[in-house]
Amino acid sequence: MDSASSSARTVAACVIGGIVLGASVVALHLGAGPAAPSLPPVEALRRRFRRRHRPVRVYMDGCFDMMHYGHCNALRQARALGDELVVGVVSDDEITANKGPPVTPLHERMKMVRAVKWVDDVIPDAPYAITEDFMNKLFNEYNIDYIIHGDDPCLLPDGTDAYALAKKAGRYKQIKRTEGVSTTDIVGRMLLCVRERPVSDNQSHSSLQRQFSHGHGQNIDDSGFGNGTKISHFLPTSRRIVQFSNGRGPGPDSRVVYIDGAFDLFHAGHVEILRLARGLGDFLLVGIHTDQTISSTRGPHRPIMNLHERSLSVLACRYVDEVIIGAPWHISKDMITTFNISLVVHGTIAENMDYTEVIKLSFSWNMQMLNLDN
Repeated sequence: MDSASSSARTVAACVIGGIVLGASVVALHLGAGPAAPSLPPVEALRRRFRRRHRPVRVYMDGCFDMMHYGHCNALRQARALGDELVVGVVSDDEITANKGPPVTPLHERMKMVRAVKWVDDVIPDAPYAITEDFMNKLFNEYNIDYIIHGDDPCLLPDGTDAYALAKKAGRYKQIKRTEGVSTTDIVGRMLLCVRERPVSDNQSHSSLQRQFSHGHGQNIDDSGFGNGTKISHFLPTSRRIVQFSNGRGPGPDSRVVYIDGAFDLFHAGHVEILRLARGLGDFLLVGIHTDQTISSTRGPHRPIMNLHERSLSVLACRYVDEVIIGAPWHISKDMITTFNISLVVHGTIAENMDYTEVIKLSFSWNMQMLNLDN
């Protein structure tokens, strides 16, 4: 009896529940409220899917005059905020109107920026200030998601913020400025060399950066070393070197190409010879000479940039796989064996010549030193 009574109650509950649910559906169907919104069209769904799954593209612009490792570190930080980094290089005319004439011409600044390994694309002749038209072009044509700049203020001659529109649009992100280096600081170091090597009129075809990088003279003190760099405020850390490093070595069958030098005031000529050297093998190892070695061969107040500053500039170059910090002047058999060097490359072009001239590479296979025949 109890079992039959329980079954009856269960059936009754189900029937009542079904009636209530059905009435609710009918009421909703016959109600006077607005109809439910229709599903978005297929194309809209596709656009939304692509927007969610495409790479995050960030934009950073700058003058990049006398480009140094501080610029490279800014580009590294900007790249970390997205998946692809697009860099705008301000035109010579825009720089002249807002800051005075640049030291390095646009074509060399473009080459320097393109060589930085964190850069995916470059826009030439970018405006100094982000205008509304240019900002819309970045968003619509270049698919830029965010505009990046350092935490140092960037003011126009009238005192307004060059990035005000990007901030207002909510598409602005900020990175930390690299302490210890600036273009003004580097110019101050270069001025120490003026008495030693004045810039002559017949050298006007190349940039000041390249002229001071070359150095001159054999002024060596009794210890065999020159004065070297004395006013650098850069404090090297292992963390910074790791941030710039590729973190990988050559493969077992890689052809390791070696080139060494001062690479002071890293410029477009350096980039070009490193590009050519990298094309001769699978792995490019670059030796950076010590400050003392450079002072002894180029005179007092050389190098302008100290060893670790020069190492970071070279490491930031996309053609470089690894550097030896403080490489010896003479390449020994032990060194070739240790690093499995297959090819030694040496440039035959003076650093104060235009990089667009033909660069010849003289190299030797070091057959005897490597003892490859055995």
